[in-house]
Amino acid sequence: MTPGVDVPDHRGRTGLDLVGRELARNPDVVVRDVELTSQGWHVLRRTTYDRRRRDGGWVTEQRETYDRGNGAALLPYDAARGTVLLTRQFRYPVYVNDHPDGMLVEVAAGLLDEDDPETAIRREAAEELGVRVRELVPVFDLWMSPGSVTERLHCYAAAYAAGDRIGAGGGVVEEGEDIEVLELAFDEALAMVGDGRIADGKTVALLQWAALSGPFRR
Repeated sequence: MTPGVDVPDHRGRTGLDLVGRELARNPDVVVRDVELTSQGWHVLRRTTYDRRRRDGGWVTEQRETYDRGNGAALLPYDAARGTVLLTRQFRYPVYVNDHPDGMLVEVAAGLLDEDDPETAIRREAAEELGVRVRELVPVFDLWMSPGSVTERLHCYAAAYAAGDRIGAGGGVVEEGEDIEVLELAFDEALAMVGDGRIADGKTVALLQWAALSGPFRR
């Protein structure tokens, strides 16, 4: 018996090897097998499928996918004062891959868990930034690492003002979060993208959107 397949794993999940087996939206892709290779907090699978190439020939391929669920991200902005709210926290994956200190500047973001995207990002804004979000503006949905990670990230923007503060932010201590809240001039945030101090994909995308077609477009 395999945890996560035949019997519940540590999160009570079974049937984790069934995800993707019934995919039939693309007639040029036929899923043959899905193997559960790891079930930590998130799930790693190895899928075997046949794919029709552009020249008409068929090939068999294997790909590993990391399934951590979908997420949401938020860029809060104050157009009157020309500021944005960002976070800074330690990220071990970037630290081990040559980031100077692992302290990454990012927009607020988090996994959806069982919530819809808007509910989830309002929760994250309150927990990480200490801000009650006004009207959410959907910006785009992104796959940030489509070669291996299944996560779809729902990206939003929202106006904020001083009166929207409901706490200090910083994340949920019981969950190990230790987040610094940064209120930056938008022009400074853009400069940080240019010189590499902001190197997080979702954050760069949302800041560029704000400059090109969002609240800070020239």
